[in-house]
Amino acid sequence: MNNYATASGSTLRIERRLPGPIERVWAYLVDPEKRALWWVGGAWDLRVGGETQCEWDHTRLSHEPTPAAWKDFDGMTTTGTITRLDPPRFLAYRADMGGGDFEVTFELVPDGDDVIFSITQAPVADPGKASFASGWHAYMDILEDRVRGTKPQAFWTNFNRLEKEYLGRF
Repeated sequence: MNNYATASGSTLRIERRLPGPIERVWAYLVDPEKRALWWVGGAWDLRVGGETQCEWDHTRLSHEPTPAAWKDFDGMTTTGTITRLDPPRFLAYRADMGGGDFEVTFELVPDGDDVIFSITQAPVADPGKASFASGWHAYMDILEDRVRGTKPQAFWTNFNRLEKEYLGRF
């Protein structure tokens, strides 16, 4: 499996094979404390039409300071709306973080003892594609470390390395 995000038009997609069972991986998506360990915290009203609150705090992901260019993210809360839900296999939400409306979908598919966990975001404009792809990739790396019980990678070091790679890919 290729760990890199792919872009097709204005759609980004990334997937990972994670150790199951599906309920454990699902918990890392819907439990705000577990979700905060790899991406964002915040309460989500888990029903179609329910509100999502994404509380950004990169200091919980790794013990590395947030670069000045991204300082505004830490401590920020963004909101969205759940658009589709089929626990423990599918969740989608729509949000606007100032750059226009987009939808993020999370899909979990059992595969033997593993789970194929996919994240799709659309639309993503070309100028931001490398940043979004490197962000999702770095978040997925930390999620994989968490579910495998290994020390999480340094988020910003990984993000900066990946952003250079994605600029070349896209």
